[in-house]
Amino acid sequence: MRAVVQRVLSSSVSIGGELTASIEKGLMVLIGVEVGDTEKDARYIADKCVGLRIFDDENGVPNRSVGEAQGSILAVSQFTLAGDARHGRRPSYITAERPEKAKPLFETVKAYMREGGVPVESGTFMADMQVSLVNDGPFTILLNSRKEF
Repeated sequence: MRAVVQRVLSSSVSIGGELTASIEKGLMVLIGVEVGDTEKDARYIADKCVGLRIFDDENGVPNRSVGEAQGSILAVSQFTLAGDARHGRRPSYITAERPEKAKPLFETVKAYMREGGVPVESGTFMADMQVSLVNDGPFTILLNSRKEF
């Protein structure tokens, strides 16, 4: 499972011009489920997102988690994170998990994030979404449950 985590001042998801989810300060997390991912991968990604110490403390040092900073998470499923563009010009999505398996794992990630005490908003699985955000920093972290990077 892969995730792109961005510290944001605000973030939102719209579908067909209608706002469907939004947060103020917190994390925008794009999540890609890959073939072979399990609940263990979902737990890893959720725990990392909730525990990342990337919010400034009173000294301006990134030393607080999203919960400690009283932030929220906006989670958006994005199968293209499993894309492989190493060969040619058209990415291959062969490692992206099929929707019927990916959706429950995406829902599991969100549930684990909520267990961590953080409010979680979400995009709509498989919808054509327009995602907006104001990246704070910018501050962006890449996560991979297989620890490939």
